[in-house]
Amino acid sequence: MFKNKDEGRNNICGENIRALRLGYSTKLSQRALADKLQLIGIDVDKNAIQRIECGKRFVTDIELRAFAEVFGVTLDELIK
Repeated sequence: MFKNKDEGRNNICGENIRALRLGYSTKLSQRALADKLQLIGIDVDKNAIQRIECGKRFVTDIELRAFAEVFGVTLDELIK
């Protein structure tokens, strides 16, 4: 049987993204994170960030790479 959810969540990186956002050198709001992503060409808004962090939204590989770039971490760190 195909399984595309992990314990009811649509992604495995949302909690890590939230932790990185709150632990950023100057704590980022969801809007500020969305703004940083938009500067590198990823079209998300603060509502999308909220849905990613709580596991209600899938994250594309392109978005995942952009999150890693913004936070200066590897892809593995986002999904561990």
